[in-house]
Amino acid sequence: MKVLVIGAGGQGAPCASILAKDKGTSKIILGDMDLDLAKRVSDKIGSPKITVVKLDAAKVKDIEEAARGVDIVINMTLMQFNANIMKAAVNSGVHYVDAAMDYPFIEQLKEEKQPEIHNEFKKAGLTALIGCGASPGITNVLAKYACDKLDRVDGIKVRLGSRTMKESKEVVNVWTPGWSPEIAIKDYAAKPIVFEDGEYKEYAPFSGCEEYSFPDPVGKVVLCYHFHEEGVMLPRFIGKGIKYCDFKYPVDPTAGAFVKMGFASSNPVTVKGVNVAPIDVLMKLVQKPVGTFFTENEDTAKIPAQSVGFFVVDVKGAKSGQEINHKIYCQHTLFANLVERLEIYRRLGTTKIGVALPAVVGAKMCVGGDADKGIIAPECLDAEEFFKVMAETGCPIKFNEVISREVSVK
Repeated sequence: MKVLVIGAGGQGAPCASILAKDKGTSKIILGDMDLDLAKRVSDKIGSPKITVVKLDAAKVKDIEEAARGVDIVINMTLMQFNANIMKAAVNSGVHYVDAAMDYPFIEQLKEEKQPEIHNEFKKAGLTALIGCGASPGITNVLAKYACDKLDRVDGIKVRLGSRTMKESKEVVNVWTPGWSPEIAIKDYAAKPIVFEDGEYKEYAPFSGCEEYSFPDPVGKVVLCYHFHEEGVMLPRFIGKGIKYCDFKYPVDPTAGAFVKMGFASSNPVTVKGVNVAPIDVLMKLVQKPVGTFFTENEDTAKIPAQSVGFFVVDVKGAKSGQEINHKIYCQHTLFANLVERLEIYRRLGTTKIGVALPAVVGAKMCVGGDADKGIIAPECLDAEEFFKVMAETGCPIKFNEVISREVSVK
């Protein structure tokens, strides 16, 4: 497999590291606007498979040039470049994978419109796999795994929750979402989409609050509806009569305060005679996520994680006329303890695999012919084959499942 990875940042770097360790991958082109960053990533990995190029994801022709001779493009840039990279991929005759979707594309899925580029990929015999990271991605495949065991699917609930294992000594902490702060604040501000009674409905941000119990050591976490891809993707692609789907995420009071004060808005306000967008002010002041890829080594891999989190996928439906509830619990990190964490680092050169590894697995399935043509989602893939490829790539997935049946004794 020959791969063009676009983006050498927090997800692109681990992606390149995983591919460099993969026996089935012979060539990796790592492209980024910051050529020095791409070189640093390549030097850290130290693999002859990697070639770095300066690449502007806003320029379709440049992407086409970089994609010449590869089998697939893995998009690890910001979502606003998805359409450009998709277009360049189909023009170049190669498959495509990303880990998150931009807002216009989500709206198209919600309206059940088949993007025109779907037909271009299908006609070319190519696959465009969208949202194949952690969440969306792993969550979708876990949902497919559960739904495959049912004749009818009534509803799917996706819950994410985490807890910091080391309490801060500060009374007041700065806001650090841990990933792109711009996307994070926009998702908090957007109206959550819930698939209800067979229709997509919008709710107010921070509504639908509940206290949800996750496995120890996370415990109880207050969640609310949250704008996210799963709430649109799963009803669109799962089928089987699904009537309900939602996604809930931990309540962040600081983010909520910023949203309610208008800091997520791009509409300019006048400050001392100067027009400025509130979100630009927030992005200027907020701390950017610091990538730990360059500082990772065997010693850091032995240090306990600062937080623990879980995906929970709760599927209700029926099998052979019997009502069934299938609930799956899976850790965000994809490893459960320090021994597994160190093994992962030694095997893949990074422990930051939550998003990158599913994207690599999806890419391998696309190139290997294990995916339908056109635009598809992770839940369109064979779940058990996905898990098998994950294990072969270097990290077997582990999850707990609880299956309960409604029993009526007469």
